[in-house]
Amino acid sequence: MRQKNFALIGAAGYVAPRHMQAIRDTGNSLVAALDKNDSVGIIDKYFPEADFFTEFERFDRHVEKLKRNGLPIDFVSICSPNYLHDAHIRFGLRIGADVVCEKPLVLNPWNAEALEEIEAETGHKIYTILQLRLHPNVVKLREMVEADPLKKVYDVKLTYIASRGKWYYASWKGNENKSGGIATNIGIHFFDMLTWVFGPVEKSIVHVHTHDRAAGYLELSRARVKWFLSINYDTLPPEVKTKKQGTYRSLQIGKDDFDFSDNFTDLHTKSYKAILDGQGFGIRDAAHSLKVVHDIRKMKPVGLKGEYHELAKLRVVEHPFLLKD
Repeated sequence: MRQKNFALIGAAGYVAPRHMQAIRDTGNSLVAALDKNDSVGIIDKYFPEADFFTEFERFDRHVEKLKRNGLPIDFVSICSPNYLHDAHIRFGLRIGADVVCEKPLVLNPWNAEALEEIEAETGHKIYTILQLRLHPNVVKLREMVEADPLKKVYDVKLTYIASRGKWYYASWKGNENKSGGIATNIGIHFFDMLTWVFGPVEKSIVHVHTHDRAAGYLELSRARVKWFLSINYDTLPPEVKTKKQGTYRSLQIGKDDFDFSDNFTDLHTKSYKAILDGQGFGIRDAAHSLKVVHDIRKMKPVGLKGEYHELAKLRVVEHPFLLKD
């Protein structure tokens, strides 16, 4: 198989190195990268010969020149801020490439529907990274749920706390219109995993939704899920703080802890291998979780009523970026 040429949009972000590594580890080449920030020395670890641009116009022109010189871009990988995914996906299709886009694919379900039309018009594919579907333990869990002859409905509790500093609120991630908010920014891969394993959403309730946390309840066809997401360090369990750790991830199914903490490092590479084999996850695969987080974003919180995650009771303090000097 011919080595594929990749272009990368969003080279300075947190997740970009995973895409660079996946491109390298699948035997392909990153030929051009774009980011308005130039703190991208990480490229040297993977593709020091890649051309780099901080201005979209020059990047666009360069890609066009490559095409005219017989070196077209086969794939555009997108790691840009969430609200730009839609436009950058369209760019990739427009230049005649397939697209690999980080989660969330887009912010609104109707944006995904529009992209399906463009995908059909251009004949090129849009893939998204749903890496937890490739985690061995998650695959086994799904197989167990599907094989259960009694069609048991499971009680599930999801807790994910990824503490962030004040910088978060000054960045695009702290702007709900750009990131989609907490549920979209840090929760969408968990919601995708849960709906993939336990089936579609039948009922959704939001109990708490503030600048630094969200909590709610989902009824899926095969599970009742209490969930809590937070970027606030103070919501971490005491034993995690004692270990000087800033992240806590827990998924309980019934009384059992479900372990998927290992085997994370190569999931992007597995995703790229599947995409290159024509077996990657597309727009339809992303649709369920996109709707889940969109609905959470638009829902009015009901407060501490009904079935709620116990951490929803934690006190909320004033928004950090509203504090006065």
